[in-house]
Amino acid sequence: MELHTLRTETTDPRERGYLLGTRFGAQLRRATELYVNHFAVLGIPAERARDIAERSHEALRAWAPYLAEESDACADAAGIERWMVAAVGARTEILAACPPAKEGECSTAVFAPAGATPETVQTWDWHESLVPDALLHELTPSTGRTVKLFTEFGAPAKIGVNSAGLGVHFNILFHTTDSDAGGVPVHAIARRILDEADTLDQAIGLASTARMSASTSLTVVSGSSPAASLELSPAGLAVVPAGEDGWLLHTNHFLDAGLSAGDTGPADSSTAERFAHLSQVRSTLSGLAPAKRAKALCGDAGPNAVVCMRPDTAKPQHEQWGTLLTIGLDVDRCALDYMAGTPDEAARRGFARF
Repeated sequence: MELHTLRTETTDPRERGYLLGTRFGAQLRRATELYVNHFAVLGIPAERARDIAERSHEALRAWAPYLAEESDACADAAGIERWMVAAVGARTEILAACPPAKEGECSTAVFAPAGATPETVQTWDWHESLVPDALLHELTPSTGRTVKLFTEFGAPAKIGVNSAGLGVHFNILFHTTDSDAGGVPVHAIARRILDEADTLDQAIGLASTARMSASTSLTVVSGSSPAASLELSPAGLAVVPAGEDGWLLHTNHFLDAGLSAGDTGPADSSTAERFAHLSQVRSTLSGLAPAKRAKALCGDAGPNAVVCMRPDTAKPQHEQWGTLLTIGLDVDRCALDYMAGTPDEAARRGFARF
C-alpha cells in the first residue's frame, strides 16, 4: 500500500473535493473499480451496489450535506460517476448486504487515565488487493480548525485527530440489525466527529443523530475528556468507557451487554483472540515511543503475533486479510504516527509522523 499525502486549506467542501479529485483522479478511479468488482465477487452486482450507495448518499446529504458535496465534487473532478465514489464511502453499508466476513478489521488499544494524554495504537486489517493506494489528508473543516486523517480514496475518513485535541480510532462490527437499507456511512460519522467535536459528549451527540444501516465502533480519545468506544448499530448507540485503570481495548465484537446479544460476527473470526492478546500485553504498552509500543504490542510472539495479520495467498483475494497499517494518535500535537505494515514491521522500521 502506497500512502499519499494531501494538505488542503480551503473551508469550502466543493473546492476541497475538487482538489482531491484533480490531484488523485487515477487513484480514485482505481479504488472505485476495485470495490465495484469486490462487491460483485461477494454477490452484490453493480446495480444493487449502486442502489445502496445512492440511498446512503442521500442519507448523508440529509445528515451532513457538506460531506455529500465534497464527495460529488471529488467524483466530478476525477471524471467518475458520483455513485461510484459514494460506494467507496459507503462500502461498509454495501457490505452489510451480504453475510459478515470471516475476519474483522483492526485491533485498537488506548491508555487514557484521567488527567493524562491518551496513548494509542491501532492496526488496520483489510484486503491489500483493494487498497494499492491510501491517503493521509490534512484539511481545514472550519476557520482555525485542523483535521489530520488516514483513509481510503473515496472514503471521507477512517482514523484521525483534530486540533481541538480529539482523536478517533475505527473498528468494524456486525449486528443482526445491519441491512441494505442505506444509512449514513459510518466513515462519514468518523469524519464529522473529527470536523466538529471537541469533547466525547459532543462526539456522542453527533453520532446519535445518524440513521445507520451498518455497525462500527468509533473509539474517541481526548486530553480533556474521558475516552470511550461508541458502539454504533441500527439498533442504537452504546458508550463503552475506559476502565478504571484507564485502558480501553477494541477488536471486532460488541462489548456492550445489550448490543452484544445481536452480534453476528463469525465464531471463527480472530476477534476474541486478538482482544485476549491486547489484554495480555496492555500493561507493557504505556510510556513508550511509537516503535517500542509497536514491539510491545506484538509481545513475546513477535512477528507471529495475532495482531500481525498476513494474507493466506492460498485463498481467493477476497479472503486474504493482512495488516496494512499500524497507527497511533498524538492528540496534544494533532499528529498521526504511522507505518504501512504490521506492528512487527513498524517496530523494526520505525514510524513516520504526519
